Amino acid sequence: MNDAVTDSQRDYRDTVFLPQTSFPMRGDLPKKEPQILAKWDAVDLWSKLRAAAAERPLFILHDGPPYANGHLHIGTALNKILKDVINRTRQMAGYNANYIPGWDCHGLPIEWKIEEEYRARKQDKDAVPILDFRAECRAYANHWMDVQRQEFRRLGVEGAWGERYATMDYPSEAAIAAEICKFLLNGSLYRGLRPVMWSPVEKTALAEAEIEYHDHTSTTIWVRFPVVKASVPALEGAAVVIWTTTPWTMPGNRAVAAGAEFDYAVVQVDGVAEGSLARAGEKIVVAEALLPTVLADTGITAHTVLATLKGAELADTILAHPLRGQGYEQDTPLLLGDFVTTEAGTGFVHIAPGHGEDDFILGRAHGLDIPETVGDDGTFNAWVPLFAGAHVYKAADPVCAALQGAGNLLARGKIVHSYPCSWRSKAPLIFRATPQWFIPMDGPHDIRGKALAAIAITKFVPDQGRNRIGSMVASRPDWCISRQRAWGVPITVFVEKRTGQPLRDPAVVQRIVAAFEKEGADTWYSSPPSRFLGPDYNPDEYEQVMDIVDVWFESGSTHAFVLEKRGLPWPADLYLEGSDQHRGWFHSSLLEAVGTRGRAPFKAVLTHGFVNDEKGRKMSKSLGNTVAPEEVAAKFGVDILRLWVMSSDTTEDLRIGPEILKQQAELYRRLRNTLRWVLGSLHGFSEAECVPEADMPELERWVLHRLTELDARIRASVESYDWTGVYPELHNFCAVDLSAFYFDIRKDAIYCDRPDSLRRRAARTVLDHLHRCLCTWLAPVLCFTAEEAWTARFGADSSVHLELFPVLPAHWRDEALAARWETIRGIRRRITIPIEEARKANLIGSSLQAAVELPLDEAHQTLLDEAAWAEIAIVSSVKLGLDTGEPLAKVTPAPGEKCVRCWRVLPEVGTNTTHPTLCLRCADAVESGLVCKPA
Repeated sequence: MNDAVTDSQRDYRDTVFLPQTSFPMRGDLPKKEPQILAKWDAVDLWSKLRAAAAERPLFILHDGPPYANGHLHIGTALNKILKDVINRTRQMAGYNANYIPGWDCHGLPIEWKIEEEYRARKQDKDAVPILDFRAECRAYANHWMDVQRQEFRRLGVEGAWGERYATMDYPSEAAIAAEICKFLLNGSLYRGLRPVMWSPVEKTALAEAEIEYHDHTSTTIWVRFPVVKASVPALEGAAVVIWTTTPWTMPGNRAVAAGAEFDYAVVQVDGVAEGSLARAGEKIVVAEALLPTVLADTGITAHTVLATLKGAELADTILAHPLRGQGYEQDTPLLLGDFVTTEAGTGFVHIAPGHGEDDFILGRAHGLDIPETVGDDGTFNAWVPLFAGAHVYKAADPVCAALQGAGNLLARGKIVHSYPCSWRSKAPLIFRATPQWFIPMDGPHDIRGKALAAIAITKFVPDQGRNRIGSMVASRPDWCISRQRAWGVPITVFVEKRTGQPLRDPAVVQRIVAAFEKEGADTWYSSPPSRFLGPDYNPDEYEQVMDIVDVWFESGSTHAFVLEKRGLPWPADLYLEGSDQHRGWFHSSLLEAVGTRGRAPFKAVLTHGFVNDEKGRKMSKSLGNTVAPEEVAAKFGVDILRLWVMSSDTTEDLRIGPEILKQQAELYRRLRNTLRWVLGSLHGFSEAECVPEADMPELERWVLHRLTELDARIRASVESYDWTGVYPELHNFCAVDLSAFYFDIRKDAIYCDRPDSLRRRAARTVLDHLHRCLCTWLAPVLCFTAEEAWTARFGADSSVHLELFPVLPAHWRDEALAARWETIRGIRRRITIPIEEARKANLIGSSLQAAVELPLDEAHQTLLDEAAWAEIAIVSSVKLGLDTGEPLAKVTPAPGEKCVRCWRVLPEVGTNTTHPTLCLRCADAVESGLVCKPA
């Protein structure tokens, strides 16, 4: 009996090199990523990275400390992922990217949380011993550092987590105290009475970075200040009218200001509307430009302008306080101020030197009294006539009643305007003059000038950050560094009671810093002053300052104990935070370093935008539009979140939500499929297969050229820190250049050519380069997926993160070849379009069933031969003709039979009697004995 199998019965599937790989199509990231993280921790990948890079130049991205207070939000995830990508790209570009993560642990948000716990238990926080209270704050911060560290690790962030820094570590507290004392010893720390933004709720001064603005409804008042001594006769018997949105500041009034160049009208009131507080026959003075508005707002229906005076003529006029006779007996001088405007109000500004920056400066210049009318809690002090004990938030009604009773309230209204509020309690703030500790911006040390010079030589990404921080530094007042709270590093200063001068003794400073190093800042509260003052000073003669330092000073000092103390390069190569940090961490770090070292602590500053929802709205729990990082990790995987970051323009505000995450998951799927096909098609690849670039077909050399273009793009971004568009471009390369073009064309050769064919070997050589490039280029972003794709080929003991970006030969770059293939691809579209139309018309099934007549002009006749065009177009045959004006190719069903192995339709199928269902190429491959797999 003949057991031979005829060709018509034979299944040639086992002779086709279909892709084989252990790298699955489904990522299953939520399950797989924690396993990869566990592996990295088990092998101590971070130590391996440091050892591998030990001899390379250091790159230091200094971590701006997140606040140890609550779970990570999406903005924090964006920040940390971007930092991690930049560190990883620098590491793989040949640097030693040693990243020390850290936390900001002191300050009001933590203190406020602990106070809330006391309030919930109806306990008085002020009755708790300060060391007990500080211990609770420390425990709270420790808890959230541990939580956030695990959350950051889940995001794939690599760093020296075992060597992390925290501002509440004893060495950190000692270093912060030492930085404070540098300003003390060089004479640029002073205590002064100045108005600062004050929170009556939190009972402390706030920094600019702790303030946000919300719409707020304020009571507005128009108030008469009767003239008691006129500078010119026209003012006799008149009243100057001011307008203010802060009635509570009236008890602190000490002057009125006018603009020297403005015209002011002396107006006689001839008629008033019903209910108006204006009086017929009275004389009032307002800016001429604002007269129509004032008349309408105060209900004056008829008037006569008696005189017009320049503001300069009003100088030396003396007014009565509008509450004279009720405890406010002081004269009120009329002064000239260059800050007065005629944009709103009356053209006069009432001056309360204790409640405004301009007011304070003008008051100081004229020797005015600067009364402290308001206490820490926002209530009027006991000595304030009429209003003692009243809270400023509720002062509008009693102030208006008193003014009306005195006959000097001209009108009352309301205004909704943007108003400064605490970013924690959301309560409105007040300007309040209190004794505080300041670092001067100007003067002998010229911190402002040095800071502006440092900004000029710093690289900003994007560059507009330079103007933003520059304008803030140029206009900012002296730096108020004191806070009236308990949880933080104290301002380690002793003040001589007799002179009011701070003690500037290096030996005292040294004792303080040494004590803090060993026992932490708590020792300031637990030790007697004599421990620090030593034998040369009598503690009874000195006041020990108990204010704590502004947390922005603390975080602004991190360069001292994270970089300098650890022997890392100073200044850092890069600071990276959100754009709000131009007034926050970038700002305080700049001022601190300039004030102590004369230059910025960074060479470059990168800022990113904020994260909004899909509609561009700010995220809030009340809108239900928040996106939690841990939820994204659980549903999609962290690599999807990381891809979202690097697919976005991070210099602008970003958007995220369910639909955007689905889009990113689709982008990820395409990237993963690219890696999977490369891996599968490299099955069994060995170095012996490699083909030199010079021997490769043009198509392979074109792919190598594209790799050099992407390599240049990536390396430029490594140096510039500008990653906008890089990873979308890499995705486009995978989806368009590879999957939809190169892979589509080369599937036939890889699946069906003999293993020893030049074309197949060249293609697999290119795939080898592609795998190495794609895995390393994607590793900084898709850190888990790239690792999986690397180990699928090189084994579980390998790691893509220990690799460098491949160094690509310069001769791979071929601009002329790229231009030639741009033309070929353009012509190819003239084939693919009619093929799709023929498929829709059921003329053909797959493109391999098509025969194509391609018209080309003479210039393009020699681009490729007919066989090459058939290969590029993935059709069975192409016949070239001269272009007669019809650019699209003509598609007809290909003549011949279908090869059961490669599926091309060719007349030659059936001519090989041994393999009558194969084309000649496939028959040769089968007969070579190189393609059949063992049974």
